[in-house]
Amino acid sequence: MKSYIKLKLSLMMFLQFFIWGGWFVTLGTFLGNNLSATGSQIAMAFSTQSWGAIIAPVFIGLIADRYFNAERILGVLHLLGFGLLYLMSETKNFSVFYPYVFGYMILYMPTLALVNSVSFNQMKDTAAEFPLIRTFGTIGWIISGIVISYVFGWDAQDSIAEGALSNTFKMVAIASLLLGVFCFSLPKTPPYKNDQKNFSLKNALGGDALKLLNDRNFLLFFIASILICIPLAFYYQQANPFLVELGMDNPTAKMSLGQASEVLFMLLLPLFFSRFGFKNTILVGMVAWVVRYLLFAYGDAGEKTFMLITGILLHGICYDFFFVSGQIYTDFKAGEKVKSAAQGLITLATYGIGMLIGFWIAGKISDIFILESGMHDWNMIWKFPALFALGIFVLFLLIFKNEKINFKN
Repeated sequence: MKSYIKLKLSLMMFLQFFIWGGWFVTLGTFLGNNLSATGSQIAMAFSTQSWGAIIAPVFIGLIADRYFNAERILGVLHLLGFGLLYLMSETKNFSVFYPYVFGYMILYMPTLALVNSVSFNQMKDTAAEFPLIRTFGTIGWIISGIVISYVFGWDAQDSIAEGALSNTFKMVAIASLLLGVFCFSLPKTPPYKNDQKNFSLKNALGGDALKLLNDRNFLLFFIASILICIPLAFYYQQANPFLVELGMDNPTAKMSLGQASEVLFMLLLPLFFSRFGFKNTILVGMVAWVVRYLLFAYGDAGEKTFMLITGILLHGICYDFFFVSGQIYTDFKAGEKVKSAAQGLITLATYGIGMLIGFWIAGKISDIFILESGMHDWNMIWKFPALFALGIFVLFLLIFKNEKINFKN
């Protein structure tokens, strides 16, 4: 891959995840303070990510793999997203905010598969080349948290009380506008030239990718992807309020430490793959989820702060060793014809079905363990995703057959 193409793909990934991290991490705090949203309303807002992910494979299978260049679709979606993000920053009540965030997530979630497709189309060895490109997405997420906490201080207690978190939406709206324009300069990623005589609605909706589920190992991976996202939903929905409730300073920037570890483990991922294989890589990621939530359950913002920080730092293993590995595995299993639809399908499993269930469960669990003071019994709350992740680990260990994967095309 030529250096200038690497640079373009890296910038694309940086902005893609800067946009997401720049508002999603603080969403719960924003809704509770700026819009006086209830717990169920906050869960509804987070669930829009899942609805977007459920629609994504339909959109990708119908359009990206069939008719239009992926980079052009990507640009249009981010330009439309710019307008919705700005409108979200201006809302004063949840009933107005919800349609905007729902519409935005319908636009944003397909872009996760599209940036992968644009990247993979330029690579000869995805296992060696993709982790480095994807690392810039992680860096983008980290920078967004640092900007929020240390540059502008929008997540400081006084700033939160003044409604400063609405500025996060304006910040990422500008980034979305820049990325939307930039996408039209990305390497061309043409659709698969399908014979129109063989066209069917089933294929247009990603039917080719659904055939991957006939593969026993891929089916098990698909199910595990759904299940592991239930514990993941607890982290996205509860971690920021958890740290704020414990009294930790600069919680958004502290959470960015997890993405910093993600950079390190992203770079180690190709080595781990080659030495230990796909199954063991996935299993290590699952164990990390168990350990992380136990650390959260027993840590505090005093003498046991190190336990919280360690739990945050485990994000690199939790995310990279399962989700990034899964993206590479999916690309290998899908082949050239349906790789965009396959990436959309795995997005459906993870950010769609799994997290939709997970957000609902996380909301119910947090409501059950509200104390009379209005605080939460976090020790009990975090034990639920820990036990769930442990169960998934045992299931995958016993059923998934080890598979040697050659990532070179």
